[in-house]
Amino acid sequence: MARPSVADERREQIIEATLRTISEHGISKTTLDRIADTAGMSRGHVRHFVGNRDRLLLDAARAFYADENGEPAILPAAVDDLDGALDFLFGGEFAASTSENAIVLAFVELARTTPEIADVLAASYASTRERLAAYIARAKPHAAAAAREAAAQGVLSTALGNVFIGDFDRDEGRTARARAAVDALLAAL
Repeated sequence: MARPSVADERREQIIEATLRTISEHGISKTTLDRIADTAGMSRGHVRHFVGNRDRLLLDAARAFYADENGEPAILPAAVDDLDGALDFLFGGEFAASTSENAIVLAFVELARTTPEIADVLAASYASTRERLAAYIARAKPHAAAAAREAAAQGVLSTALGNVFIGDFDRDEGRTARARAAVDALLAAL
């Protein structure tokens, strides 16, 4: 097996440092100097391995929104049915208010002014919605296609809304209520 190149290792290290910096300081204060400090290298090395800040943020967004196979997604590649998707989206890890939420919100903010970042987010959310629609189709084969598509959008929107609300609403029952709403939506199909 070929050993990864030093350049690949450094790029990965810098992207991880970028994501940590975003979660700690927000997007506007994520500078090359801060990223370099977090990565434990010079700003010159950061620029050498990843280019400018805009390129680095795009690469970080692509890495953050990729599943284990490198495909744009929110759901892990191992999730392969509706129950698994719902357990993930309304499970403790995804629904928890963590530093990952800060990263997501930072990329959403950046997407408003950076079309390439918007494309990364749109592809990730679209692929997740498509996977949800396919899982719903398998679980509810008699439901109309338009209803399955709408339900997939509803599941995704509810899951994301639940996570974002969790940043300020620490109500222990919030995720259970969101999951119950999704279960009721799917039962109506």
